[in-house]
Amino acid sequence: MNSIVRDSDVVELREPPVFRFGQKVRANRTVRNDGTYRGKEIGDILAKKGEVGYVVSIGTFLQQFYIYGVEYLESGYRVGMKRKELDAVDACEEVEDLPLPEES
Repeated sequence: MNSIVRDSDVVELREPPVFRFGQKVRANRTVRNDGTYRGKEIGDILAKKGEVGYVVSIGTFLQQFYIYGVEYLESGYRVGMKRKELDAVDACEEVEDLPLPEES
């Protein structure tokens, strides 16, 4: 049982943020309003699993976690999310030194 990592034992602020401003991310779980999202009822869905958005702010919570403000295009909501709730969406990476097609 000692190998279980609990949120209270993790201090992300020792390292730089995992995601950067403007980075495209995907929610890896459905996120519901816990009462902190103004204008929505507790339990309302704010981000669906798989929904894509962009990091628009980076803050901290309890001097322990980074909170990423993610603007979701589909719903139009800006939701504060922890790292464990997000996955990076890989952009098409440019590959250098691609072989050119041979001329015939």
